Amino acid sequence: MTKPRYDEAALKDLLLQMMETELGGEQVYRAALDCAVNEDLKKEWQEYLDETLTHQKIVRATCERLGINADEAAPSRQVVKHIGLSLVKAMQLAQAGGDPRAAEVVACECVVHAETKDHANWELLGKVADVAKGDAAKALKEAHTQVEKDEDHHLYHTQGWCRELSIARMGMPAVLPPPEEVKNVETAIGASRAEQQRERML
Repeated sequence: MTKPRYDEAALKDLLLQMMETELGGEQVYRAALDCAVNEDLKKEWQEYLDETLTHQKIVRATCERLGINADEAAPSRQVVKHIGLSLVKAMQLAQAGGDPRAAEVVACECVVHAETKDHANWELLGKVADVAKGDAAKALKEAHTQVEKDEDHHLYHTQGWCRELSIARMGMPAVLPPPEEVKNVETAIGASRAEQQRERML
């Protein structure tokens, strides 16, 4: 039997981190929705929350297929949980400040933080899926295929919301919904191009 071209213990750790990231992501989105003022943003984040709940099921099912207990504790998982709780606390602090628009921007920033980790997790899982063999490869590729576009959408679109809402709060003209949303970008290149076109959309 040939050895896998990746560290199996590291893959297990990644999947446990992914489980915790998706669980924490649910809490981040629930807190962010409490901060959202813009109705389009609320609708967008509700969709992301629903997708995050689906992602939880996908990660759990992938763990089961690989013989991993999705609820197993791990030091790295505790770090992920701590960061997620900190993001929720940051939004609560922003709300307590009494400026709803400021809290909305903080919520955007917190979602970007959470989705940057989430996006990186899935990107790394895709790298492992590319070199895995047999049943493991099938399980990882199926999971990655189901979630990859959602994660791209969550990160790049929220980055756009964060930028435009921050600009608007400065009293400057903003594109709302942001260009990333209008053009429905799904890649880093698409997001960059959308941002470059924002001046024409003002």
